[in-house]
Amino acid sequence: MRWIVGLGNPGPAYQSTRHNVGFMVIDELARRWNISVTQSKFKALVGEGHVKGEKVHLLKPMTYMNLSGESLRAFLDFYKADIADLIVVYDDLDTPLGKIRLRYQGSSGGHNGIKSIIQHLGTQQFNRIRMGISRPAPGREIVDYVLSPFDKAEAEQLKTMIAAACDAVEYALEHPFEKAMAKFNG
Repeated sequence: MRWIVGLGNPGPAYQSTRHNVGFMVIDELARRWNISVTQSKFKALVGEGHVKGEKVHLLKPMTYMNLSGESLRAFLDFYKADIADLIVVYDDLDTPLGKIRLRYQGSSGGHNGIKSIIQHLGTQQFNRIRMGISRPAPGREIVDYVLSPFDKAEAEQLKTMIAAACDAVEYALEHPFEKAMAKFNG
């Protein structure tokens, strides 16, 4: 069983913001795989299906970003899931807009959702796909920036980045995550 978690904030006010690219990837995977992500459990919206011979769960924590770990812990405890089968998708200020970076361990890098996950899982070792949103222009508050929508000029880069992240998840279902890193971090 594999579990893919996209980080974001619930509600229409946050739907198209930079902080919600993780949700956007889950929505695209759900569309590609014809999985309905509408069940409310584990403090998340959840969907499940079979992809490439593998049972897959898609999760969108509804706890708000800073408490994302609560949702993952609840899922982990219920299913006795393996952390090695987890992929977390989230926004990253230190990755250029439109680029993705795959990692299998590391600190939170200041990302409060990842900080919460590390705290609740008790490890920094889990697969991640960082979605590049770049840093804001000097003088602009980070909170305002991550909670702002993408500009129209950024729409194509966003679309390409979401597709790349979905391709990376699909590849990782059939290959070791290290191979996915080698292929998609290129």
